[in-house]
Amino acid sequence: MLDQFDSRSSQPNALFKTTEDIWDTLQLKWEPPLPMRLRAKDRSPAVYSRISLAAACTVLPVLLIFATPSRAGTPVNAELPSLPLVPKRESRAVHKQIETLEMQWRQAQIDNDITVMDHLLADDYVGISANGTIETKSQVIAQRKAGTLKITQLDLDDLKVRLYGDTAVVTSKAELQGVNGQSDISGKYRYTRVYNRRLGQWKIISFEASRIHDADERPGRHQ
Repeated sequence: MLDQFDSRSSQPNALFKTTEDIWDTLQLKWEPPLPMRLRAKDRSPAVYSRISLAAACTVLPVLLIFATPSRAGTPVNAELPSLPLVPKRESRAVHKQIETLEMQWRQAQIDNDITVMDHLLADDYVGISANGTIETKSQVIAQRKAGTLKITQLDLDDLKVRLYGDTAVVTSKAELQGVNGQSDISGKYRYTRVYNRRLGQWKIISFEASRIHDADERPGRHQ
């Protein structure tokens, strides 16, 4: 039987005229499907139409299963939500407004103006000082009222503002002269301050500072 599959046969197409002949040769019991059992004289257009319709009804649900995204997870090509864009005209105005607030905060630090500080700080404000101390709004106000923190000079440089909807992130460099209790805190710092717009007013919600050492400003230090 196996020699019938020899590719060197001079008449390969004469061996098996139909699928039924192949299965009969292999001595397997198999009932071919309807399309194969139909003889040429029986394969009318109407029969083919019924066969095509049956095949479509069988395949279509399978395709829909694989084509429909799963509700359990995010579709692969789904777009991630993005923060609202700020129009350029509004962006310029907000940049200017945030820069003005930074100058107001700077002056309040020098003048020890508790009223301005209380107005600008959000009730849920959290700050991290250069030595790693965490401060809330109430702690900042209490420290100022006690007079333990005194700043006599505060110069800002390289101030940048980035907007993300109702959130503004400020990064800047500050050089100050002052004391905190018995400690001299004079020096150069890098800081980040975050504002959030609430009911039309910008409030400071976060602050973090790091001291700049002389070695950090050497040319090529961060290259």
